[in-house]
Amino acid sequence: MSGERPHRQRRDRAPHRLRGFAVLLTGLPGAGKSTTVAALAAMLRERGPRPVTVLDGDAVRLGLSAGLGFSRADREAHLGRVGRAAADAVRGGGIALCAVIAPYEASRRALRETVEAAGGVAEVYIATPLATCEARDARGLYARARRGLVECFTGIDDPYEPPASPDAEIDTTDIPPERAARLVLAALERRGLVRRSALMPRPGRDGGGAR
Repeated sequence: MSGERPHRQRRDRAPHRLRGFAVLLTGLPGAGKSTTVAALAAMLRERGPRPVTVLDGDAVRLGLSAGLGFSRADREAHLGRVGRAAADAVRGGGIALCAVIAPYEASRRALRETVEAAGGVAEVYIATPLATCEARDARGLYARARRGLVECFTGIDDPYEPPASPDAEIDTTDIPPERAARLVLAALERRGLVRRSALMPRPGRDGGGAR
């Protein structure tokens, strides 16, 4: 069943209104990271005045990470730049939403450590299966990678290391971005990073199932 599986049961000590935080959404290309982040950003902006910064991997590659490729070293450098930008936003009390493939656990750990020096951080695994991601691929990148025309493509000829203990795991196969975003919000509420809102439906009651 598509939906969300909670993992870490922990709460941040500092009051949420005083502490910035970042959310790292990681998963295969086409898993639904960017669409989930867009919906989540809108929901967080509706909740209060804290600035919300969106760091989408594709957009960051056009700016901060311009010139970097997709080798392991370049991917690590790319994620390092995302982490530093997120930490800057968090340090000022804001919220940073990072939608990146981030295929290697070591790189994700380094990003978390960078952000934790400035505030809170939550990790969400967008665990949409490879077959679904390929079926969604409007740009044909998976097909080109299958034919050997694109190298170092995550999920095809480059590995993806799933997070061992994310704050939440969400399969977006059968749920819309708004539902996925609400599941992320529920994970942030469990962590104490955002205040629970009486206006938000509880997971599992608005279409799509939790697991």
